[in-house]
Amino acid sequence: MSDEAIGCTGVWRRYGELVANRDVSLSVRRGSAHALVGENGAGKSTLMKILYGLERADAGSIRIDGVEVARPSVETAIARGVGMVHQHFMLVPTLTVAENVILGRELRRGPLVDLVRAERELEALAAQHRLTIDPRRLVGELSVGEAQRVEILKVLYRGARTLILDEPTAMLTPPEVEQLIAMLRGLVAGGATVLIVTHKLGEVLALAEEVTILRRGEVVSRRATAGLSAEALGEALVGRALAPLPARTRAGAIDAAGPPRLQLAGVSVVGEGGRCALDGISIELRAGEILGVAGVEGNGQRELAAVAAGLLLPGLGHVEGQVRIDGADVTSLGVAGRHACGLAFVPEDRHEEGLLLDFSLWENFYLGREDAYGPASRIPEARVVADTRQAMTRFDVRPADPAAVARGLSGGNQQKLLLLRELARAPRVLVCAQPTRGVDIGAIVEIHARLLELADEGAAILLISAELDEIFALADRAIVLYRGRVVAEHALGGVAEHAPGEVSPEAARRALRQRIGTAMLGLPSEPRS
Repeated sequence: MSDEAIGCTGVWRRYGELVANRDVSLSVRRGSAHALVGENGAGKSTLMKILYGLERADAGSIRIDGVEVARPSVETAIARGVGMVHQHFMLVPTLTVAENVILGRELRRGPLVDLVRAERELEALAAQHRLTIDPRRLVGELSVGEAQRVEILKVLYRGARTLILDEPTAMLTPPEVEQLIAMLRGLVAGGATVLIVTHKLGEVLALAEEVTILRRGEVVSRRATAGLSAEALGEALVGRALAPLPARTRAGAIDAAGPPRLQLAGVSVVGEGGRCALDGISIELRAGEILGVAGVEGNGQRELAAVAAGLLLPGLGHVEGQVRIDGADVTSLGVAGRHACGLAFVPEDRHEEGLLLDFSLWENFYLGREDAYGPASRIPEARVVADTRQAMTRFDVRPADPAAVARGLSGGNQQKLLLLRELARAPRVLVCAQPTRGVDIGAIVEIHARLLELADEGAAILLISAELDEIFALADRAIVLYRGRVVAEHALGGVAEHAPGEVSPEAARRALRQRIGTAMLGLPSEPRS
């Protein structure tokens, strides 16, 4: 049997004028972990879909177990032991874990589905790979990390020996990421092959033995990860030295004398089934301040952002509390009304809440910003297109074509389009949820720099992020949400610089991260400070 688990030679894939993959060759060694990295729009996800048979290459060949596949298809890939875990989960929330796993490959006992046997087999498979999950639970009740386990179990149940994972940690918390990496290492140790697409360079170095770098659709480098630093990998990925973040000047720029720029008082939200999503939350942000909100996903972050942005209005349904911007009561105002008061909003789900995927990029840039172009009987298309092109060039959105349809962009480029639209409002308050989810390292540096600039210009930023590194890099303060309550609060600005003499700055930062991580899990922590 060949030493190669999966590979391709000379793969080309075009979408009109856009070349997504240009003469790409890749070879993944059996029983290894191999990472594929690149900037947004580099062609990574396209190549993975071609390897799995979801898309057809315009030219080139695909190999599984060293044998060329004559007619690549998903059915052929599965039959030959290849499974794919997609960035956006493909699960039915109203079915149980076991029902999702066996869907399409149901075990039968006469005319009936043998669900009891399926649950028993799934429990054994989960125990074998240390993927703790109750096969009887509804998928709609699972956390993001648990749903990820179900996706992996689904491909293992179908006999996958080679796993393709597209951005598997994009929505996971740090503890869940560590669990996933440990589980994947166990699979590789047992003889499986893992091909992972990720923007997180630390995960590449923690898991992969080799890494292939794509840039603008072409393979520009393949190297072993042993002895490779994250800095060197990041520079190889973007093809240039990464600019450092600007100096942390925000602490001195925070206006402590004026009224709070954003104020939420006594905010409570009762969700579906009577679940308390938020329980009496009160927070204040000053001009020039960035407040980070940490927590395991599903502990009220989405509801907090919705109340602040005007998607959930107190007094309607099961929502209580008060919202003020620059001292003015905006509690009864919806999204448009709060836009007029200087608020901008980057939602965490760019597909459902941020963009119209079947509209052009310039139409999405115009969306909700009609007032910026003055009263008119028709949309000033030429002006909007020019503004869109200028903003896209600054953020390196690809393809740089305002007429392109948003659905055709990679996830990271969609995120950049959403962010540049909201920043174009020149907001005094920015509610920003998961601003760099699915974004490459070069764009992350650019986005972080712009958020710091915005705060230095006097905006207040409510930063909701699953990335503790992001919160530590940007925020002046951090609060932790657990079951809808603020269970911890810490000052972050200068924590390392002002560590006691006997404690190194690195140790002080690690200790604070540990306290925040402990609070995220609902374990006893220090009182709010």
